[in-house]
Amino acid sequence: DVAWRRLAAREALAGGRSCVLDAASGTGDLAIELARQGAARVVALDFSREMLRGAAEKLRRLGRPHIELVCADAMRLPFSDATFDACTIGFGLRNLPDYQAGIAEMARVLRPGGRLVILETTPVRQQWLAPLFHLYFDRVVPLIGGLVSGDRDAYGYLPRSTGAFPDAETLAGMLAGAGLAEVRFRRLMLGTVALHVAIRPCAAI
Repeated sequence: DVAWRRLAAREALAGGRSCVLDAASGTGDLAIELARQGAARVVALDFSREMLRGAAEKLRRLGRPHIELVCADAMRLPFSDATFDACTIGFGLRNLPDYQAGIAEMARVLRPGGRLVILETTPVRQQWLAPLFHLYFDRVVPLIGGLVSGDRDAYGYLPRSTGAFPDAETLAGMLAGAGLAEVRFRRLMLGTVALHVAIRPCAAI
């Protein structure tokens, strides 16, 4: 998913946007990519202190201490309206209890003209691909995740949450429903991942 993160960061920073919030940042991989691509200010926000400790250690190793780490709920962002030029969320929207409310909250902190960039897995449409998709996410991902982290059950959540997540078209409709404009998406990895981009219009949402 390194290439996907690079693409998401490139979309977020299009037009020279320099102040970016990475919501549900986890251990900071997307935030680090945003900084690598030249964002002047990056805020990595996550609900889990344990995840942020992992992010802090990663930042120390990589020499990027200027990324701000904030422990907070993405459903109640601790920022004023119109604070950021862009907001990203990579494989984290699925974890929010209310997708539509989470989208609205991220849109709230965007400045007019700011971009919301969402990178997420999406249910597959092609019937022939479904068995391969389920084999990969049900078997391979938990196995590799368990070997790396020692917690196979944690990675078993990925296929379950993907199956319950809205498809790319539905998510695009939710972005439009939140008052965002110029909504578009592209499918990646044979349609199993989608990258959505939407703009906060200059008029109030």
